[in-house]
Formats: sequence, structure tokens, C-alpha cells
Amino acid sequence: MKRLLIVDDSDVIRNKIDRDVANGVHPPLQVVGKAKNGVEAIVMFKKYRPQLVTMDLTMPEMDGLQCIKEMAALDRNVNILVISALSDEYSGLLALQYGARGFLYKPFNDYELREAVAQLLAASDLAESNHPRAS
Repeated sequence: MKRLLIVDDSDVIRNKIDRDVANGVHPPLQVVGKAKNGVEAIVMFKKYRPQLVTMDLTMPEMDGLQCIKEMAALDRNVNILVISALSDEYSGLLALQYGARGFLYKPFNDYELREAVAQLLAASDLAESNHPRAS
């Protein structure tokens, strides 16, 4: 089962993502942590090594862009889905440049989230089948 780390400074959004992903993503994901800022996220990322991370951009202590950079430096294969209310193209482009693989705007519904996660995981699985990791 693939592991998911949820990163957002809002309890409401963290719980919504957890609930929406638990009810309908196939194959199922195991939520291994919910971080409220980038500092917590890096600690949890190192501990649990999730294959998928949902990431807000605007958070206290360490913003999402810096967190994406650090996670991508630790694991270039991590799938990061940015979920943000920021609608400026610059932040989205920077997130993708730093290592994010997808972007979803807030507010979002459960279908949009599940679809974005499924597309990200399908692309990741395809990439892995074309370029298997060395044992």
C-alpha cells in the first residue's frame, strides 16, 4: 500500500483530504501523517518515506515551496500534489520546477482530489514500469 503524507496548516483541509482519499482512491493509500507546516512535514517525510504528498504552499515556519525543494532533494521520485488557494502562475510554476508533479486549486471537491491523486499515481506507476529502480 502506498503511503500518503498530508501537509496543510488548516485542520479542516487536512481532515478533508484524509476523508476524501480514504473513500475512493484505488488502490487505497495509507495516510502516514498530517503535518501543519513544512518543518513537521520534513520530519514526517524522513520517518515515513511516503510515495505521495499533498502540499499547501502558504504555511507558517516553512512554506510549501521550500518544503517541496527539500523533499525532492531527499527523494527525487516523490509525488507531490500541490493543493493551494494561490492562483498566481508563478507559484505554480515554481512548485513544479522544485519537484511537484501536480497542482489542484482550493476550493476542491472530493472527485477533483481523487482524480488528481489517481492521475499522479498512474503516471508514477507508468514511469516506474518503464524505468525500474535498481535493486
